[in-house]
Amino acid sequence: MGETTMEQKPAKRKRKWGDRRDGRRVKAPGLQTVMCHLMPNRTDCEVYLNDKLDVTELLKFIEKKNAEHPEYKTTVFHCAVMALARMVKERPLMNRFIQGRRMYERNEISVAFVVKRRFADGADESLMFFVPKDEDTLDPISRKIVGDVRETRKSETSTGGVDALIDGFAKIPRIILMAAIRIIRWLDFWGINPKALTDGDPNYSTLFCSNLGSIKAPSVYHHLNNYGTNSMMITFGTVHKEEMLMEDGHKEIRDVLDFGATLDERIADGFYFSRSFRLIRHIFANPELLDKPLGENSGFEY
Repeated sequence: MGETTMEQKPAKRKRKWGDRRDGRRVKAPGLQTVMCHLMPNRTDCEVYLNDKLDVTELLKFIEKKNAEHPEYKTTVFHCAVMALARMVKERPLMNRFIQGRRMYERNEISVAFVVKRRFADGADESLMFFVPKDEDTLDPISRKIVGDVRETRKSETSTGGVDALIDGFAKIPRIILMAAIRIIRWLDFWGINPKALTDGDPNYSTLFCSNLGSIKAPSVYHHLNNYGTNSMMITFGTVHKEEMLMEDGHKEIRDVLDFGATLDERIADGFYFSRSFRLIRHIFANPELLDKPLGENSGFEY
């Protein structure tokens, strides 16, 4: 019998001593505890994964969905975001982070990405951030992304939120900004940064994604940041044709999507990471799972 991947997240509880506003403190294994002190910076602990996803069945699924609802165009990126959110839901160690040399598990799943306001040199970028809910399926997630992107692109410059906050900091004289950033990083270490500085900031997200395929670029390895709590940076390239070796041994031309992942190795081990990304492949091979509510188990067996 294979082992089912349904690893229930702990039930919500009251905040206890040592918890943060955005996560509860968890007891790390001995090795990971020591690693938090030997390698306290997230950028010291980056591991990289580059792989190809077979999206042949996914493209058929998207074509059918878009024919039924042409007003909202579902894309491969929307599906990738939903698949990643489901992976984190079913593999809770992927929703952990290290800050202040301690390990925490987030209270919720959050996804962030960058939107180019115009596809032109010098055009501003905007930061997008949302929290998928247990009842969400692909359709509401896709429509939210489409709606947020459209709203963002109505303006050439930032109109509020974290973008306006960053623009405000950029206007501060250098010597004052240096002092302010030092204080912010100290608050970040102890987990007491005010919500005004963290809400909507991709550096505090579970998943920071980049759809490089939208600008016809390949996937890359993107660094993590020491600031904040983000432990996973995922990039997606373009969909292209490629010869693949199938399970029965024959070769076949398939539609393929490259992706690159940068992870904080302190939150889990390689075995756990590998199993987690196997779930992504399973979802792409069985895209109907994207229409199931996020809170329902995919039923994937290893």
